[in-house]
Amino acid sequence: MKDPKRFLEEAVPKVRSQVPEPKRAIVAASGGIDSTVAAVVVARAIGDRATALFVDNGLLRKGEIERTEEVLSGAGVKHRVVPAAPRFFSALKGVADPERKRKIVGETFVRVFEEEAKALQADYLVQGTIAPDWIESGGSLRDTIKTHHNVGGLPADMHLKVVEPLRDLYKDEVRALARHLNVPQPERQPFPGPGLAVRVVGEVTPERTETTRVACAVVEEEVERAVSEGKIPRPWQYFASLLPVRTVGVIGDARTYGDAVSVRIVESIDAMTATSLAVPTEVLRRISERITRELSGKVTRVLYDVTDKPPATIEWE
Repeated sequence: MKDPKRFLEEAVPKVRSQVPEPKRAIVAASGGIDSTVAAVVVARAIGDRATALFVDNGLLRKGEIERTEEVLSGAGVKHRVVPAAPRFFSALKGVADPERKRKIVGETFVRVFEEEAKALQADYLVQGTIAPDWIESGGSLRDTIKTHHNVGGLPADMHLKVVEPLRDLYKDEVRALARHLNVPQPERQPFPGPGLAVRVVGEVTPERTETTRVACAVVEEEVERAVSEGKIPRPWQYFASLLPVRTVGVIGDARTYGDAVSVRIVESIDAMTATSLAVPTEVLRRISERITRELSGKVTRVLYDVTDKPPATIEWE
């Protein structure tokens, strides 16, 4: 990538040409660094003709709505929250295949955006798509590794014109641009577009999603604590996935039968490859103890995933 200043000098007029006056655009804001940077770039280009929409799909991390509103407000981006959790859970009911889940989430997002765009009289949808998204989604001569909801999940009959100002950037380049734009927490770990839907391995339900949300929050808190204590370097990504298996456990003198959770902590530069982090046993033990205590009766076993990418992907689905 050219230096961030040079990139902006080219990107801002390009967005203005893609969304000519008096046209309006909505920005798909997920709270992640990609969509946040895209929202700031577009706001610089077309001002209040852009509105960032943060869709509460029920698949978010703990505290994500409040944090995203704070970040967008701090960046001077006009925005609002759209509640839509029941709609997403209804669309995902009974679906276990990860590719179907990604496409369902992508299409449901678009349908919500289309309705909101109509009310705002907007013709354009801005997305924070970056290079790994369309590379891994396949097409042309590329194999599909996994369909990213903002690429392969877009329905063919969508009515909005897509604008992707970051399309050719990799994550490290987006972070450099974020620092140049003074976007808060540019090093914040990535979060998948389909949210916890791809960390709930198997069918997605409100109950299984909440279990995953709690487990992910524990992993984030304990990893950040270990980083602050100097026990590990800051990883690229760290989270928990709920597995589609039940396992025997013990509470007191009683037998229990609960879920299994897998913890994943990896190092990477651009998300195209990743290496499992060697985490001290005391940190992993603390994560396990907290997850099984805070989800007592629900989770009976915590595993640590040591697989690199490749052969695995970073997320389980």
